[in-house]
Amino acid sequence: MSLLDFIYYTFIVIVSIQVIIYLALFGRFSFSKPKKRSVKKLAVSVIICAKNEAENLKNFLPSIVSQEYPDFEIVLINDASHDNTLEVMEAFKRKHNNIKIVDVKNVEAFWGNKKYALTLGIKASENDYFLFTDADCKPLSKYWIREMSSYFSNQKSIVLGYGAYTKIKNSFLNKLVRFETLVTAIQYFSFAKSGLAYMGVGRNLAYTKKAFFSANGFINHIRVRSGDDDLFVNQIATTKNTAVCYTKRSMTTSNPKTAFKDWFKQKRRHVSTAKHYKLKHKILLTLIYCTQFLFWTLAIALFATLFNWQMVLALFLLRLITQYAVYWPSAKKLNETDVLWLLPFLEVFLIIAQLTIFINNLISKPNHWK
Repeated sequence: MSLLDFIYYTFIVIVSIQVIIYLALFGRFSFSKPKKRSVKKLAVSVIICAKNEAENLKNFLPSIVSQEYPDFEIVLINDASHDNTLEVMEAFKRKHNNIKIVDVKNVEAFWGNKKYALTLGIKASENDYFLFTDADCKPLSKYWIREMSSYFSNQKSIVLGYGAYTKIKNSFLNKLVRFETLVTAIQYFSFAKSGLAYMGVGRNLAYTKKAFFSANGFINHIRVRSGDDDLFVNQIATTKNTAVCYTKRSMTTSNPKTAFKDWFKQKRRHVSTAKHYKLKHKILLTLIYCTQFLFWTLAIALFATLFNWQMVLALFLLRLITQYAVYWPSAKKLNETDVLWLLPFLEVFLIIAQLTIFINNLISKPNHWK
């Protein structure tokens, strides 16, 4: 068997694995429909941890306080800010009696650790249901709390939501950021629907007080400075306790990075937590990435040599059509269809960026919480 024969047959195997992944795994989310939920009257604590976020709080906090929900408090955590974040919080508190402020001072043992600040905020919360978002996030509707909390039940103690990024016209980086966010959401929603929930995003995440304290909070990974959202979900999620909420009125949006180096640093922090995931999740996520990488690498090699190009082209189109068939319904659910017009280019760029991030993280540790 020649080298090109080996590459060709390997390509067939990779395409087969990719098609199975898209249809059997990602199709769990793509072809699903959100079930209509009855409105619950749960007492909810909306928890926002802010570090030097004065301007963002001014801009986005009004969309939280104006939520139409009968029983909720807002717990604002000032994580040792050195701007006027605390003053902004106090100004809002004077106008709204359902706001509670937790002013966190740095301590040597937990210097710059967001999980420490979050823990203090959680302990100060009065309600049994927590809904988390960031200081720079805005709910897309006044029914955000109602939608997210409606997915809690006797069996479901975790609710994964979608945190979108604002669209910026004529920006390749913006499309890349939103494409990566879409792909990540398809993955964690699909895994959750398959009973393999492995992460959530702190921009839009809910869980119960009981779940938090039963797991002893963040203690198992308190020394890992990032991962207050994904590592915690990875730790406590089971095959049955996680719900996904992706209705239009349940989503949040925030401003994306506008400089590539800033986005790259942000992704380095996010990727650095993945090594702490459960083994089964690391194996599956590695399989997904490796088959994507090999698909494009082998396809380019085979097209460059024109080896059995008709069959290679057919296999290439089969995988691409399958990918579009799965991604399009998902993107439509999450209002991200515009990024799919550049799907092949964005995917290749993202694969290269992820490989670069992985190599950089091996060489040096990324910076963390501001």
